[in-house]
Amino acid sequence: MMTDRGKVAALLEEAAETHHRVYRITDGVDDDWASWYADWLLRLSELPTMLGSAPVRSELVYMLVQLDKDHTAVRAVEPWPHFYATRLIEHFGDGANKELQS
Repeated sequence: MMTDRGKVAALLEEAAETHHRVYRITDGVDDDWASWYADWLLRLSELPTMLGSAPVRSELVYMLVQLDKDHTAVRAVEPWPHFYATRLIEHFGDGANKELQS
């Protein structure tokens, strides 16, 4: 099973839009945004199905924070949802499962 990067990126965009609506009073500002995203992605989206299993919440929070730092550090031209999606799939998805089976 191949995980579709575009679909994961779309989920990340949906999470961002939803988060911004929920935190509208602060214009989307939330120092603990990664915890909110992880909870939403695991409980209210298709991400676990797309990845083939549900990541551990704390590891997903860690990955989201690290990806934010990485995206900023490399000054990526690639939009953040696609940057994150690629790496989340590599870490949690099909690629990770194949490594475990080898």
